[in-house]
Amino acid sequence: MKGGTDMRQKSKWLLPFLLLFVVALVGCNSDEESTSSTTPNKEEEPKTEEVSLTIGSWRTEDVAKYEKVIALFNEQHPDIHISFNPTKNTEYNTVLNTALQAGEGPDIFHLRPYAAGLKLAEAGYVEKINDLNGLSVYPEEALMASRDELGNQYGVPINLSSTQFFYNKKIFEDNNLVVPATWEEFIALNDQLLEKGITPIAMGTKEGWLLSLLHGIIGPAIYEGNDFYQAVLAGEKDFTDAKFIESLQVMNDLKKYFPANSEGLGMDDIRTLFALEDAAMFPLGSWEIPVVLEMNPDLELGYFPIPSKEGNKTVTTWVDGSFAINANSKNKEAAKLFLEFLTTKEFGELFVKEFSMISAIPGITSDDALLNDISNSTTNEATPYMWVTNFTGGDPTTKSLLESELQGMYLGQVTPEEVATKVQENAKTWFAPFQK
Repeated sequence: MKGGTDMRQKSKWLLPFLLLFVVALVGCNSDEESTSSTTPNKEEEPKTEEVSLTIGSWRTEDVAKYEKVIALFNEQHPDIHISFNPTKNTEYNTVLNTALQAGEGPDIFHLRPYAAGLKLAEAGYVEKINDLNGLSVYPEEALMASRDELGNQYGVPINLSSTQFFYNKKIFEDNNLVVPATWEEFIALNDQLLEKGITPIAMGTKEGWLLSLLHGIIGPAIYEGNDFYQAVLAGEKDFTDAKFIESLQVMNDLKKYFPANSEGLGMDDIRTLFALEDAAMFPLGSWEIPVVLEMNPDLELGYFPIPSKEGNKTVTTWVDGSFAINANSKNKEAAKLFLEFLTTKEFGELFVKEFSMISAIPGITSDDALLNDISNSTTNEATPYMWVTNFTGGDPTTKSLLESELQGMYLGQVTPEEVATKVQENAKTWFAPFQK
């Protein structure tokens, strides 16, 4: 009996302790549930991974401008760090190609337009961006600069370049000269300037690329622009055509309007002549506007499309570079975000404002009246710069052969007919329409 009494007494005291233990346990579980419902598990928190990208380019003069582009991009993507690392333009192709062949190179890079850039794509160094958001804002002509024959897109076009005649408004006004409306008026204008002792055209023949560029401006005025161009693409006409030979002869005839010793003058020389108002006209690209105005802010700068004998006017245009993604980049998704940003109106407006160039995005306007006027001309009076858009194939390229032969023509070593024959022979080795 005593044992039974002891057990009842122990149970009497044990029960309250068990009840307290259960209450405490429930309380702990309740606290844990409360804590877990208000404080997220740190391991489950979304993490934003920081990414670093590099951009390769030949535009060494644009470092400060691209810093502003990157800053605008970072307003939406602060965790993507981008470095703009350009290479001297004359060394860019070699540096980039060497890096790509080694499986390295920048994540994003400036892609040379047309055939030169597509060669890198064919070699497998450039990422396809067929599904990139924003590409639909561009006209087909702009996208073709970095699209292969199968329709694969490799680059986002950045800017349109144009070539035309710039002129010094003050020199024209002081000498009662007017912008020519026909080719005959253009020649008469040059003669008037020459008679007044003023160098009509700031042009030199030392650098071959200036000569293919000059032909891109002058040629359409002689062979009536787009009609001849389309016939060449169809294989209906070629470079032995009488009109094409005439365009070379006309270029040769213009030499008398160039500065003295033009065969020894390069880009820097002719730019300086025009900027310092020692020449009345300057046949070159739209990219020169900020350069010459920086050299001479007081320069009253105008431009005119070159007129043909029939009064048709042309401004030569092309896409001058796109941005592409390195196929070996380890950060392709971040790189795509940057390329998508390049398709936006915000980028286009910043680009026009800071770079003083024509955006490849349609409808982007500028506060600069001259740039706006040229932009309108590229819409309404455009002819393709066919040496860049269609004739950078061959070995040597047809474009580079034309340049060296034109240098020989200006030195009196070859005739326009001989230049045309050699250009045609080169093009026929690779240009399919000439092989029919």
